[in-house]
Amino acid sequence: MKDSKPAIGPGDHPACSRRPFSVAEWSGFLAFFLYLPLWMVDPRLAPVPLAGFILACLVLPFFPELSFFLPVISRGRTGRSWVSLTFDDGPDPVSTPLLLPLLERYGATATFFVTGDRASRYPENLREILARGHGIGNHSYTHDDYIMFRNPDTIVGEIDRTQQVFSKFGFLACLFRPPVGIITSRYADALPRTGLQAVNFSRRARDLGNRRVHGLARRILRNLQADDIILLHDIPPRRVGNLPVWLSEVESVLAGIKEKGLTVVSLDTLIGQPVMVALPGPGEAKKD
Repeated sequence: MKDSKPAIGPGDHPACSRRPFSVAEWSGFLAFFLYLPLWMVDPRLAPVPLAGFILACLVLPFFPELSFFLPVISRGRTGRSWVSLTFDDGPDPVSTPLLLPLLERYGATATFFVTGDRASRYPENLREILARGHGIGNHSYTHDDYIMFRNPDTIVGEIDRTQQVFSKFGFLACLFRPPVGIITSRYADALPRTGLQAVNFSRRARDLGNRRVHGLARRILRNLQADDIILLHDIPPRRVGNLPVWLSEVESVLAGIKEKGLTVVSLDTLIGQPVMVALPGPGEAKKD
């Protein structure tokens, strides 16, 4: 009898039993701990640590490489001349069939952080990504731009719903990239329940989801360093005429990486963690 539920769901992962305190939580404890001693020295100083903590909570989510609220992988630690390519928001019936042959021509293996909704709507494009040896990560189901402010149950539901979609293709994602790259305290309670690792990026073109494709390669290649995780998007530009421009810019990124003496490697190679895991086939018995 075939089980339609993923092998790993909310609450099933060992990380759910207990998670360590985050940098944000330790900072909050310290701010409160310092309040009374500072008040005894000078009442005007007492609110300073609390104000700094609140400011950090408001500002630091906009720095995707920081692990303030929970551990976030934003670059590799190999020390080798390697970088990884990641593409968000797909798959897409227009851009994906153009992008995949280009990556193959350059021998580049990428990771596609896809939404569950698009994976459901464009299954052939997802299968083609897998068939060409690329990785798939979880990018939520609907790509709600304000998901970082939703309650943890909503976030878990978005992630788990996408995992349910992936399970129909015979795999589960191990990595999650938050929509818009912003991580708030809501993720600290939600993500450990899913068993997924948060992965962001260290190089991006600020292309606004391919709304700003001109100069994309220049912005990526400027200051590109070994161990960088590069963020790009696998959706057509808003202006139809910019589709060839986008494809040309992605090719310039690939060529520029090589010119810099860097090599594109798969994300699991760069970070030393699996991007996805295969589910047992219909004929494979589960062992206790």
